Amino acid sequence: MDDLSDRELLEALGVEVEVAKPKALTARQERIIAGFEDIQRFYEEHGRAPRHGEDGDIFERLYAVRLDRIRELNECRELLEPLDTQGLLRMSGVEEPAADFLSDDELLAQLGAAPAGERDITQLRHVRPRAEVMAAEEVAQRKRCDDFDRFKPLFDGVQRDLEKGARQTRRFREDAAIRQGEFFILGGQIAYIAEVPQELETTEHGHAQGRLRIIYDNGTEGDNLLRSFVRALYKDETGRRITEPDAGPLFGSDAEEDDLESGTIYVLRSKSDHPLVAANRELVHKIGVTGGSVEARIGQAATDATYLLAEVEVVATYKLFNINRTKLENVLHRVFAPARLDLTIEDRFGNPVQPREWYLVPLPAIADAVEKISDGSIVGFEYDPARASLKPTDGGAATASA
Repeated sequence: MDDLSDRELLEALGVEVEVAKPKALTARQERIIAGFEDIQRFYEEHGRAPRHGEDGDIFERLYAVRLDRIRELNECRELLEPLDTQGLLRMSGVEEPAADFLSDDELLAQLGAAPAGERDITQLRHVRPRAEVMAAEEVAQRKRCDDFDRFKPLFDGVQRDLEKGARQTRRFREDAAIRQGEFFILGGQIAYIAEVPQELETTEHGHAQGRLRIIYDNGTEGDNLLRSFVRALYKDETGRRITEPDAGPLFGSDAEEDDLESGTIYVLRSKSDHPLVAANRELVHKIGVTGGSVEARIGQAATDATYLLAEVEVVATYKLFNINRTKLENVLHRVFAPARLDLTIEDRFGNPVQPREWYLVPLPAIADAVEKISDGSIVGFEYDPARASLKPTDGGAATASA
């Protein structure tokens, strides 16, 4: 006779075996568990329990209140202890206990986010519309920008450009592109797109997707998803794109009938993966002058050592009228000579090449130089790398004081 299993043996003896069914959870218990899982995810992301205090974002403060109330209620502790792998229920508490253990709704009401409602440790009622919650999440994702000193001159220059009309702000369109080096206004703050992934993924709807590095003028930065940033700009009634500097024709805003177009000043940004270029991509620019089409000029950039053997992006252009292109180019290169990029690369044949016309200089300083060319004052200025802006030369300062 084959060996019988325990179940078969019990059945042979006439003993009924009742299988224990998992106990169904009430809707309230499911909400309690879901709320606790939010706290656990916060712990996994930050390595600590959520804390009270105005320094934390609104969600951390909600989680802190929720955790306090869970610790107080025996019903919650008994339900959650088997799930508490981090020991959150056994922790001594947070540094600043919340007075009267406010509910989520009450805390939101105190913050001006929603009216007080029924006490529930996991469910938020009467909260703000989803669009506003998404905006709050965008803010919550920001952190201090440790290298903000690199970007501050850019923001200062943009502010000057806006004040003098060299740049304009335009309503953001939902289908508009987001490119590295561009400026936007979101939530009343100027945002600079410092980095865009080289390779963007595509969503199921065919939209490009990837995380950006966005620097804000208050010294913070975020890593928003591209589509999330686009949606935030579009839904923000004050969301704007800040245009690139456009000085128009030099020596005037419009070309006269007898003016002869002399060419274009172009400013390029390289897509090279050279470490020096990649680390300073928003500051490394090629400044040149051409009498033909800029697009034709850069058509073979990827195979030309002059363009660092990589594709380039046109970030600014300025039309020229009745001006000597060669002399103008010499002036520009003289002004920015202190910031010329010291870089040697190998061409397609392995020969060392030191490309010229590449400079470590922000766009606002280039726009400032173009403006000074238009009013004839450029002869008294040169670029100061320490200040990332133009400064009077010794001769220019003496002339000004005289």
